[in-house]
This record gives sequence, C-alpha cells and structure tokens, in this order.
Amino acid sequence: MTDLNSKLESILSYYSPEEQERIQKAFEFAKTAHDGQDRANGDPYITHAVAVAELLAKIKLDAPTIIAALLHDVPEDTEFTLQDIEKKFGQEVAYLVSGVTKLTRVRLRGSNEPGYVENLRKMFIAAAQDLRVVLIKLADRLHNMRTISALPEDKQKSISRETLEIFAPLANRLGMGEIKGELEDLAFPYVYPNEYQNLVAQITSAYEERLQYIETAIAEIRKAFDKKNLAILDIHGRAKHLYSLYNKLLRYSTQNVEDITDLIAVRILVPTTTDCYAVMGSVHEQFKPLPGKIKDYISLPKPNGYQSLHTTVFGPQARVLEIQIRTPEMHQYAERGIAAHWAYTESGKPRDGFTVSKKFLWIKQLRDLQGSLAADPKEFLKVLKLDFFQDRIFCFTPQGDVIDLPAGATPVDFAFALHSDLGFRCQGAKINGRIVKLSEKLNNGDVVEILLNKNPVKISRDWLLTVKTSKAREHIRKALRS
Repeated sequence: MTDLNSKLESILSYYSPEEQERIQKAFEFAKTAHDGQDRANGDPYITHAVAVAELLAKIKLDAPTIIAALLHDVPEDTEFTLQDIEKKFGQEVAYLVSGVTKLTRVRLRGSNEPGYVENLRKMFIAAAQDLRVVLIKLADRLHNMRTISALPEDKQKSISRETLEIFAPLANRLGMGEIKGELEDLAFPYVYPNEYQNLVAQITSAYEERLQYIETAIAEIRKAFDKKNLAILDIHGRAKHLYSLYNKLLRYSTQNVEDITDLIAVRILVPTTTDCYAVMGSVHEQFKPLPGKIKDYISLPKPNGYQSLHTTVFGPQARVLEIQIRTPEMHQYAERGIAAHWAYTESGKPRDGFTVSKKFLWIKQLRDLQGSLAADPKEFLKVLKLDFFQDRIFCFTPQGDVIDLPAGATPVDFAFALHSDLGFRCQGAKINGRIVKLSEKLNNGDVVEILLNKNPVKISRDWLLTVKTSKAREHIRKALRS
C-alpha cells in the first residue's frame, strides 16, 4: 500500500490544491469500487488505475483526464454506473470515461471477429471529438503491456499483436515517440520471439562497446563546444529501441547489427533554434559529415510534428556517428507528442483546449472517410493500415499549401487529395519543376504541380497499381465502373 500512496502523491504533485482534492476523491471512489478485485498478477485492481493516471500526470494532462483515468474501468468492471460518475465528478469526466469504455472493446483478435472494425471506427470518432480519450487508452495499454507476463500465452500473443498493429502506430501518429517505442519493445518478444532472441543475443556486447565509444565522442564534442562558448544544456547518448532496430535490419536486408550506424546516437539539447544551427556548424567543423545524411526536421517537421536536426558524421576514430540537435521544447514534443502541445500556459489554461488541431486533421479525415466505407469493414481496416498508420510525407503546391500523404504516394494521389476534379483532369505532373511520370513516388518536401487537361482524361487502370491513398483508389474505381 505504501507504493500506491507514493504513486498517488506523485500524481497530486502536478496539480493545484483544488484539483488535488478532486483527484483524491476519485482515487477513494475507484478504490472502493474495485475493492476485492485483483489483476492477473495478483495485485489489487486499483494499482492499474493509479498507474494509468500516473503515466498521464507525468505528461502533464489536465485534472479531468487524471480523474477519468482513475475511474476508466469502473462502469465496465464494477456495480457503479456512468450516471454515478457524472453525479460525483461532473459531465466532462463522465464523457471521457464513457469514451474509454467504448474503446475497451477494441480488439485485434483477428480481423474476422464480429464488431472489430466497428470498434475501430468508434475509436477514431471518439478521437476526433476529444483526443484525451485516446491518450487514456494508450496509457491503459502501456501499463497492461508492462504487466503482460502474468497472462496466458495465447492472450500475450494476441494483445501484443494488436499493440504492434494499432496502438503503437497510433502513438506514433500522435507524435508520442517514447510511448510508441516502449509499446513496440514490450510487444516484440511475444509477436516475434525467435527474432527477438536473436537480436538480443547480438546486441548485448555491441551495446556495451558502443556506449563506451559514445562517452568518448561526447567528451570530444564538449571540449570543442567549451572552446567556442556555445550554449549547451545537455549532451547524452540515446540507444535505439529494439523493435525499431529490428525493422531497420529488415529494411537494409541485413542481419548484422554492426551495419546500423545509429544503434546509439548522441543527442544535444540547446536553448534556441538558432543555437541548433550554430551547434550543427560546429559539429561539422569538428567531424566530417556524410553526404546526404543531414536532415533538417526543424524547417520541415515530420508529419507528426517532430522537430530536430539530424546529422551523421565521421566521429572519433573515423567511426560513423549520428548526432541529433534540438531545443528542450522540441525534445518535450518528441517524447510526449500531442500532450506537449497541450502544455499549460502561464495563465494556467490549456493552450488550445482539446479539440483536433490542424496538425491532427488526419483523425477528422478518417472519421469522415469511415462513413463512406460503412458497408465494407475489410476496406476500412485496409485504409486504417495503409493511409493512417504508415509513414507520412509533406508535399507542397506551387502556392505553398501543405498536403499530407502516405509515403510512396504519387502525383495522382496528390491531385485527388487537392480535389477530385483535379484527379480526373490530371494528364501530367512536375516535381520541383521537373516533368515526371504519374507513377513517380513523391518525397518529403517536394513541390508538386499538376498539369491539367481542359476536359476529364481517360482514367487508366494502371493508376490503381501505383496510388497509395484510399481517396484516389475510390475515385478511380468509380470512374472505371462508370
């Protein structure tokens, strides 16, 4: 019980006295409601509710979210109802708990399970209305994965698979890099046990040697910075997540961990954006950069909002070394994603409330799209995996408007994303001023100009083989049928 009380104290420390009183009241209510209930590992059930609330408090979500986290399993698993929660804690908390209750039915036990896709739809409809619901569910899943060893083997595997296919990609799309990485690493040994064991066997000695090298590199970098009086807040090593490393090995068609240059990278935190560029310049004076390995995610952020400068250099002993440079604000966003976007201002109020910002319009787009796919659950699941859970790229119109597309998208996808009429009149395209085939794959930062015919062009069946977005595919199929 001492551990439970210390966790509660940790949660309360983030909030005002009035909020602390409400959170304490919710804890007592949840403790009473779950009295006599134990988890699979033998712990009292209330420990799970407190752990979920603590995860969300650490990323500084508001008090109603913490209260809803403490109560999130009450209507589903106890004799108390949503009406009881609304009477005691108000409409906002009841709404959040109701949303989480709906999402508890989301399962990837196999896409043939009745109601599976419908539950995924509910998940995204809820997200489009209030993303706090999804953040509670992600924290719920993270704690469940941390304690998954107590479950039977078949449940371990199925829960881990849905974590890899649905929840980790969702965390990634919300910019929550640390949660995404931990969810993947926790699921990895259950979904791919042999591959996990092989990687761990390789990695142990490689990591130890690499850590020693990183300490040497950091010491040399610090010396150079001290001479120039550069403002540095922190320099540390960052180890690559295991599942991320496994995927990189697959991409590079190699089994040798030594082939991966960013197994452990150096991360440098500096006060301002200007300092980021100054530090990169200093690093390049000290160590020769590898051509084509400089990535500026500050001027052109990743689609999930991630910002940082990345460079790969020939470090000490002429060994390849990746370095990341960012401000504390960028670092907070990389760790906490959309939760950092909701950090409190000096006035004590959330910056934008909890509606979907422009950065996360993809959720609203999916909510709108699911209506048109209501008759075909398999198609919806395909869209979910293809359109919204794979890597994204940002491309620009000649006027500077940003178009968010899945990696591998073509000018045809770009045209249909702008307007269906442009797709039907698309006869050619220019990428960065160069005329290209309509099947050409777009890259992050490309400026795309669609060359139009005055009249609708003859739609080619070949377009279906190259387009990546469901919107383009749907329009092309309709045109071919008609």
